Amino acid sequence: MSDLRTAPAIVVMGVAGCGKTAVGEALAKALGADFIEGDRLHPPENVARMARGEPLTDALREGWLDAIGECIATSVAGGRKAVAACSALKRAYRDRLSRFCPDMVFLYLKIDRETAWRRVSNRKGHFMPASLVDSQFATLEEPAAEERAMTVDGTRTVAGLLKGIVG
Repeated sequence: MSDLRTAPAIVVMGVAGCGKTAVGEALAKALGADFIEGDRLHPPENVARMARGEPLTDALREGWLDAIGECIATSVAGGRKAVAACSALKRAYRDRLSRFCPDMVFLYLKIDRETAWRRVSNRKGHFMPASLVDSQFATLEEPAAEERAMTVDGTRTVAGLLKGIVG
């Protein structure tokens, strides 16, 4: 497993409510990296589907994953590190993202269903309803040992996570 501090790109991944944005923003700041918010790259049709409580299919995620991958590749090609927040729930999604930057590393924020449901239910102004939490866990394929990934406890504080990651 490569050191997150030296990776050219890091994708902070996990189910809805695991803290991808908060951890990703803080990690990007700590590393002097560009931050890419994956949720902002969803096409309007995908946002509308999720807002209606419809989970996305693999096909509906392809263009979105490519948009995130292209942003990562642009940062890295420009000599900057990138930290992206993206659920990257399936290995196929992580493999697709890795085509844009083969040395990217995934930081998996692992949480349980109850924590995810509580956090998503309490969010204000986000398109993802708590009714989709179960579909996130149904889709989730946790990173395998041979993947370039680090698993951490997503219930820890952002400061606690950063201390463990970047010292």
